[in-house]
Order: sequence, then C-alpha cells, then structure tokens
Amino acid sequence: MREAYFAGGCFWGVDAYFSLVPGVADTTAGYANGTAEQPSYETVSSGTTGFAETVRVRYDPNAVSLQTLVEHYFGLVDPLSVNRQGNDSGSQYRTGIYYVDDDDLPTLDEAMGREEERAGQPLAVELEPLTSFYEAEDYHQDYLDKNPIGSCHVDFSGLRAFAQSGGSPDPAA
Repeated sequence: MREAYFAGGCFWGVDAYFSLVPGVADTTAGYANGTAEQPSYETVSSGTTGFAETVRVRYDPNAVSLQTLVEHYFGLVDPLSVNRQGNDSGSQYRTGIYYVDDDDLPTLDEAMGREEERAGQPLAVELEPLTSFYEAEDYHQDYLDKNPIGSCHVDFSGLRAFAQSGGSPDPAA
C-alpha cells in the first residue's frame, strides 16, 4: 500500500469521496503539517496551530495510480481558493497535497502544472512533504457514513463521471 495526503477543506467530504474510489483501501481524517502536539478539532479550528484538515489515503498502486487520485482531488476542490472551500473558511481549510515518498514528487509536480495551465493562474494548493499527521477524533472518522444528512462542499458526481468516462474524471461534472 502507498499513502497520499489531501487537504481540501472540511475533511468529512474528502474522506467520504476518496473512500469510494476503486483501489483506495482506507481513508483517515486528520490534521496535517501543523506545529502543536496532539491537536484537537477545537485547537485546529482556532486557526493558530498551522494544521490543515487532511485525509490520509492508503491505496493499492496496482489498482489506482497516484495520478488518478490527484485528478479526483482536483475535481472536488477549488484550487484557486485561499483558505476556503465551500462554506468553510480559515487556514485549517486550505488546500494541499502532502507526500511521504520523494518518488511521488515528479507525478505531483506534473499534475499541479497541468491544473495550473488549465486554470490559467497560480494555484492556491500547497505541495509539500508531510511533516506531521494526527488522526482526528473518532466522531470525525467516516462522518458522512454515520451522518448521511451532514453537510459537505464535495460534489460526488465526479465519481460517476469518472466511471462513465472509463478513467479521467470530468472536472466540470
């Protein structure tokens, strides 16, 4: 299994979305790249810890590529928005892709370049090595499965578009 970390606003929807992508074995909501030890939702929500709500995605590279995961990611976030996704705002809701294996960097750089070219301007998405990750509290794990009427900024139609296209998700879906 390989790991990738995606920050895309509130982690409830990002977690639920990636859990449905074929080839993804496991997702975990958490807090990445901040400065506090053992952060809690309350401390991260204060905006003073430097953490971003992030989802760890464990995947089988023989079943789904990192490139495909990044394509999905760009289909569910606004990559130009600074510290905001949907109705959520604050530095903890910034967008970012964090990696643990330097071998992933060329793939990620290439994907970021393609997305920036498509957008026609610099992205607000961080691309950095993972420096820390703490799992979020249990009630945040699989939140939308436990609370199906919970609100979320993520549009799940990208999964349908991906399946229908036989590969690449349609960002406009």
